[in-house]
Order: sequence, then structure tokens, then C-alpha cells
Amino acid sequence: MYEKDGEKYFVVDGHTHFWDASEENTKNKYGEGFIRCFYDYHKNLSPEEYVWPLEKYRKYDEPTMMKDLFEDGYVDVAIFQPTYLTDFYHKGFNTTEQDAVLKDKYPDKFVLNTSFEPRLGEAGLAQFEEKVAKYGSKGVKLYTAEWHDASKGWKLTDPWALRHLEKAQELGVTNIHVHKGPTIWPLNRDSFDLADVDDAASTFPELNFIVEHVGLPRLEDMCWIGTQEPNVYGGLAVAMPFIHTRPAYFGQIVGELLYWLGEDRLLFASDYALWHPKWLVEKFVDYQYPMENEYPELTANVKRKILGLNAAKLYDLKVPEGVSAGDDGTGQDVTEKPAIPVEASVGGHSE
Repeated sequence: MYEKDGEKYFVVDGHTHFWDASEENTKNKYGEGFIRCFYDYHKNLSPEEYVWPLEKYRKYDEPTMMKDLFEDGYVDVAIFQPTYLTDFYHKGFNTTEQDAVLKDKYPDKFVLNTSFEPRLGEAGLAQFEEKVAKYGSKGVKLYTAEWHDASKGWKLTDPWALRHLEKAQELGVTNIHVHKGPTIWPLNRDSFDLADVDDAASTFPELNFIVEHVGLPRLEDMCWIGTQEPNVYGGLAVAMPFIHTRPAYFGQIVGELLYWLGEDRLLFASDYALWHPKWLVEKFVDYQYPMENEYPELTANVKRKILGLNAAKLYDLKVPEGVSAGDDGTGQDVTEKPAIPVEASVGGHSE
């Protein structure tokens, strides 16, 4: 929980990892290049005092993670988003099994998502069902640019991907987190395109599609798709650290998303260990647009929703008293608002 100026913020870190990119686990030059590309994002977008040496970054330990997230970083609940990358790492980069170790030790601190691989066909469906039965996951992290044998990516609209999404709906796995963000070497930029989210969200209206990294650098596509598809959300990992290095650009990102999608469909994320949640939370709570704009206001209640309440609703997490979705900071419930006719609204914004 973070408190400042009489305001309380329940913090759900919507995108965290417990990865292993050690030299022993790195399979080839692609795994080496991948973690070094991650590290460049880390060191170039972090405040200097939060930059780690590369060796620590490759494989950090459990005490470091627990301290950074829950003691220093104000996080109440963290969501694990697995990224397998078994073509690059012997035991995988960040698998459900790796994350489950911490979930088992600290069950109230973590939400454990899993993943599926549609290119495995029927075997992929069976593996997915087994993981959901074992771990009870309510969400999946999908990496459409991940390599598999000769394939260098897939789409949500591929026939076997649709079969897996049908299985997710059948199993009650309702939160579909899809990596659609900046290119990471050696993965292909085109495989991160988010056009397939549009069709999938229309086909499966009962599933929630959380576009991780809000589609950057395709912000305009993200906004237009999110406007048309009410079950599309924006995960702010990768967007968040620009609050430090380029505050006006961050304002453009969050302002456009608030205008088009509204305040109820944006989720805070640190992408730990790419970035430390402590400085992200502090800077976001303090943040106001540094430039003239026509964007919706960033009130304490809007920030409360983004920092944790929106994710809590998706995952049915218990929120402490006094920090409800309708709390305006005075203890007054402001959840009930006059309905806005659909034809007069764009996302959460009305004219």
C-alpha cells in the first residue's frame, strides 16, 4: 500500500517475472542478445540509483525480488506473466513452473498466470489444460513473436490459436495478456503487431484482452482498437518508465489512452525486473501533465484505479477498506455516475 497526502493506493503490479538468463541457462546467441536488449531498456530508462550490474540482472534471487516488490516497492499483489523462450534458454526464461515456487511460498502475494503454445496443436491444448488444472491460473501471457522451431511468430487469429482461446474460455481463464510492444532482439517487429487483437476480442467478447506495453510503438492502433472493443485493456509496462526520461511523452501515452479507453481499462505494471516499482509508483502518484493538452484529468481516483483497482477487479482480488473503486479520497463513494449515452462517448471521455 502506498500513502501520500492523505490518499491511499492499493498497488497491483500487473507484469512481473522471476527469470533466469544466467550464462548457464543461456542456450545460444539469441538468448544472450535477448537479455542484453532487456538490460539496455533497464539501464537507459531507469534512474541511475536503480540500475543493476548485468550479472545481477541476468539472475536475481528470491530475497531481492521480495524486498523490491513488497518491502520497498509498495506492491500489494504481483501478477506473474510467464515468458518461456525455450528456443533461447535451456530451462526456459521465465516459466510457470519457475514462478510457481514463489507463488507456493507466498500465496497471498502473487497471482500466477500461465501460457499456451498454439503451434503444438492438440499437444498444446493438453499441456494448457494440465497447467490450468495444476496451478489454477485465471490468466495467460502470450508471446506472439516467440520462436518455435522454424516459426518466428504466430497470430491470435491462427486456427490453432482460436482453438486455444476457446479452451481458455471453457476453463475459465478469462484474462488474456498479449505482448504487443517494442521489438526485443532477435524477435521480429511484425509479430508484435496488434491487429489480430481486434478480431480475437470481437470473436471472444467474454474474454479480457490485456494488450501488454499498450502496443507501443503502435499507440494509435491501440486506441482505435480499444475504443471499438470494450474487452480490450492496456497494460502499462514499458510505458511507465518514460515518466522519468520523457515525461511529456508519457503524458501523451496515458492521456490518449484515458481519452479513448477510459480510466477503467488501464493497468499499472513495472515489468520487474526491467524496472523497480518503487520509483514508478512514487512518480506516477506525483505526476501531472507537463504540457498543455486536452486529455482527461489525472485525479487521485484515476491513479488509484490504474495502480491497482482495475487489476483487482479482473482478478477478483480483495481490496482493503477505504480504497474502493469509488473512493475519491474523502471516503465518499463516487462509483455511481450518470450514464453517458453511447453515441456521446469515446472510451471514458464524453463530449
